Amino acid sequence: MNFTGTDKYVATSELQLAVNAAIALEKPLLIKGEPGTGKTMLAEQISEALGMPLIQWHVKSTTKAQQGLYEYDAVSRLRDSQLGDEKVKDISNYIVKGKMWEAFEAEQQSVLLIDEIDKADIEFPNDLLLELDKMEFFVYETQKLVKATTRPIVIITSNNEKELPDAFLRRCFFHYIEFPNSQTMEKIVDVHYPEIKKDLVRQAMDVFFDVRKIPGLKKKPSTSELIDWLKLLMADDIPEDILKNRDAKNSIPPLYGALLKNEQDVHLLEKLAFMHRAKS
Repeated sequence: MNFTGTDKYVATSELQLAVNAAIALEKPLLIKGEPGTGKTMLAEQISEALGMPLIQWHVKSTTKAQQGLYEYDAVSRLRDSQLGDEKVKDISNYIVKGKMWEAFEAEQQSVLLIDEIDKADIEFPNDLLLELDKMEFFVYETQKLVKATTRPIVIITSNNEKELPDAFLRRCFFHYIEFPNSQTMEKIVDVHYPEIKKDLVRQAMDVFFDVRKIPGLKKKPSTSELIDWLKLLMADDIPEDILKNRDAKNSIPPLYGALLKNEQDVHLLEKLAFMHRAKS
């Protein structure tokens, strides 16, 4: 079992090594990196490449660790008891399985994605230590031990919104996805748009990386935003000369709304362009 990327996903040699090391060590793979660098997509592509089902647990600020294991639906049981339903006699009818339970009971080995773990409460990772380590948990309502039939490949993503506990980090294999250089970015673009004109890609990437270098940007444009921008440039049939002959210091990019995501960054580029025009 060896992950080498897919036709839809360009995985660097370092990322391939990290994925395969985590699989060999039977440890969760903790992936960090800028938003838009393909962290979530990695789990999807590992699933596709290795022919395994994908179980996705997207974490929110209100998510509790217990929800990944199971939840006891006491409200439904109370309602059914008032209606005289016979199934209230069996409490297991009101145990709702979580994503980790699904992964543990899967008929074949699966890929379990715990997406954006840093969005939840700081205690969230600590509350999953035993379950991720031992691959088992206890259901107190039914007095049942749930143990993984086959150990899932666990991919955990984080956007670094908050620090993760040391005890949790010790149980993971860690990899940081570096922002792609121009050569890797060309390969990524080629995966999405194999028929795109190479000159357009080169000119667009020059503009893209110039924008990323501007100091003071609140949010640098990401890989996914470059892909969206290229799609718009092709759809609007923007002449390559507009990008080629553009003075990066004196103007902002065409269709900049695909690259810049807040008004502060737009105002910054407009201000810089105005200042440079005034000097020239």
